[in-house]
Amino acid sequence: MTISETTRKLATIVALDVAGYSARTEADEARTTAEVAALRKVIEAIAAKHGGRIFNTAGDGFMLEFGSSLAAVEAALELAETCEPKVRVGVHLGDVAVQPNGDLLGHGVNVAARLMAQATPGTALVSSPVRGSIRGPIAERLVTRGMLKLDKMAETIEAFALGGIEAGLSTPPTPAAARPTKPSIAVLPFANLSNDAEQEYFADGMMEEITNALSRIRSIFVIASASTQQYKGKPVSAHAVGRELGVRYVLEGSVRKAANRIRIAVNLIDAADGAQIWAERYDDTLDDVFALQDRVALSVAGVIEPAVRDAEIRRATRRPTTNIDAYDLYLKAVALVDTYEKQSMFEAIRLLERALELDPHYAQALSVAGYAHSQIFVSRWVEDIAPHRRFAKDYASRAVQLAADDADVLSWISTIYLALDEDAAMSTALIDRSLALNPGSSLAWMMSAWLRAAAGDADVAVAHMETSMRLNPSSSDRGHQLSGIALARFDQSRFEEAARLLTEAIQLQPAVSFNLALLTACYGYLQQKQAAEAVIAKYRQISSIGMRDRVALFRNPAHRKLFHVGIDLAEGKIHGER
Repeated sequence: MTISETTRKLATIVALDVAGYSARTEADEARTTAEVAALRKVIEAIAAKHGGRIFNTAGDGFMLEFGSSLAAVEAALELAETCEPKVRVGVHLGDVAVQPNGDLLGHGVNVAARLMAQATPGTALVSSPVRGSIRGPIAERLVTRGMLKLDKMAETIEAFALGGIEAGLSTPPTPAAARPTKPSIAVLPFANLSNDAEQEYFADGMMEEITNALSRIRSIFVIASASTQQYKGKPVSAHAVGRELGVRYVLEGSVRKAANRIRIAVNLIDAADGAQIWAERYDDTLDDVFALQDRVALSVAGVIEPAVRDAEIRRATRRPTTNIDAYDLYLKAVALVDTYEKQSMFEAIRLLERALELDPHYAQALSVAGYAHSQIFVSRWVEDIAPHRRFAKDYASRAVQLAADDADVLSWISTIYLALDEDAAMSTALIDRSLALNPGSSLAWMMSAWLRAAAGDADVAVAHMETSMRLNPSSSDRGHQLSGIALARFDQSRFEEAARLLTEAIQLQPAVSFNLALLTACYGYLQQKQAAEAVIAKYRQISSIGMRDRVALFRNPAHRKLFHVGIDLAEGKIHGER
């Protein structure tokens, strides 16, 4: 027997690397090297805690082995959420070859590395073999990303996202993994409630026949039975199935036999809230099993199409909460948030907390509350801002778990992460998904424009903001829209135009201190000493933050420097320093 035959085994591999390593190294090699060295100790500790080990490293990359898939996923989540700098993580269960030095090679290792490459920083991608081998709460946190094409490999593999916002909403990187635009449904394996184990075949056949019948309806997207077989014999909620498979509706069924008679029960459930949409019971004899399966399948298919169509109409027209008092509190809070005044922001949070007491699952209220906390954090309106950062992130995470397909919720959350100066790629993924879900949302286009302007993509920012203004020309957000275009024009060194836009924006929203800081920088470049002095005085009345520190909206280092120089020019002229 050869060495290769005796040293192969099945193992769960965790691959991870540091996000943006090359750019970080180019910017500061010594610091990045030190960060990775410190990170190795963190990775080793987390791996050991979950019974794993590091078996290979290369630069910023680490390969870990675990004997348990559950332990590997738990470790992956901890690595994704705690490592600084942020890491990308891939997890796969597969065959590996053990080398004399303890290193592992083979297809299983390669798949983990390819999954890692497609993960967003701060999250993990888990393969379907891993998902199929674990149980418990952490398994329910895994959200399908569909079938992914792995780089430099012929195969595709179903992957699941875990960790951070990514798990709730990330748009798959390939068209094959995108959520269907038409109503989608998963038919779960039918439960055999008979004492007769031989009826298991009938239950399985019933599920297959109904799946096939529904697949012939062009207006409905039906998940293949191969994807739903993982739930056979397991207690699972429709909400969890909807989240994992990315479907709106779940069809459950059961079979019960008594003598020569059989009863088939079928339930159609809305995966979003677990509400039963339709239910039916069929009683018949077992004289002709196949004919019975055909009759039930055709009957179910005939009822499901109009039931789903009616549910889609209700879905499109329903309010995000059924509690009218909570809805009223939410509307009042949004109006206060739009003023961007300190006391109004705190009052908005108070109203939203009352709304959430009435409806804890009100995702829109959660997202706006998170936004309000993020603005208190970035504006430093209180001495201890750390709790507001935590509240903002917590509300964002809860909101996206409840409404990962709500364009406005994702728009608010994208801006939360912009204000907190979190991962830019995550903010962009959020807003891109929002635009894909609702290209007619003025809010989504406005938030997208701010993100593009912050990244330095000025032309796209202006185009997106102009779209927002066309969609809602009388919007109460006009102040935000004008200042967003102003930021893009400032990045292009078009200071006179930026100053004009900012002046109008400040008239509409005088409490937005960032606009005053940006206008000061414009006046610095335009050499307008008296105008700059007046704006600085107004800024100091409403903000205790130094103007040079208002840089969260400058993710492009060159534009951050442009801003700093403008402030220096303005203050230098006033104080005679230049």
